[in-house]
Amino acid sequence: MLRPVLTTPVSVRTARPEDRRELARVLARAFYDDPVTSWFYPSDRSRMRHARTFFKIRLRQLGAQDQVYTTDDLAGAALWALPDQWREEGREVIRYLPTIPAMLPRLGNALKAMRMIEDHHPQRPHLYLSVLGTDPELQGRGIGSALLGPGLALADEEGFPCYLESSKEANVAFYARHGFRVVETITFPDRGPTLWLMWREPR
Repeated sequence: MLRPVLTTPVSVRTARPEDRRELARVLARAFYDDPVTSWFYPSDRSRMRHARTFFKIRLRQLGAQDQVYTTDDLAGAALWALPDQWREEGREVIRYLPTIPAMLPRLGNALKAMRMIEDHHPQRPHLYLSVLGTDPELQGRGIGSALLGPGLALADEEGFPCYLESSKEANVAFYARHGFRVVETITFPDRGPTLWLMWREPR
């Protein structure tokens, strides 16, 4: 039996449209040193700006599914995609064009990496945890675990498995405590970072 992972009570709610700008900033800070973010946006000077743009777009996309969760103080966010709604449509991908110049040093490999991620994405209907991030200054307080709660509860209630890609091996144990297990790893081209692909069956 899995042991509880919360250390302090954390109140979680559905994010509102007016939260997105600040949440994009919080997620950009949370993922600034992330291996995948650093690989896609190698410039230290522009990474934060491009990461904010990326997360602002993703928050808008998944906010439309009403599956973005945060706290009252906007300490972090969990972005879920509903079953069969994880793939981005062409018009949504176009919104990422402003971030393309930051990828130019390895644009070809970046496109290959994005295709790898999509090719390895499970086809069985599931809830997809696209992003989970907490403000770096507030990590270790149970916020990430609390943010996972609503998505996991929905998956269990509806009988859906969950899927995610962890970009840090150090986070694998965290997700394992919530019932996820590693099913595969993939490594980006040109000695790029590794992703741990993780799956969770409903309870």
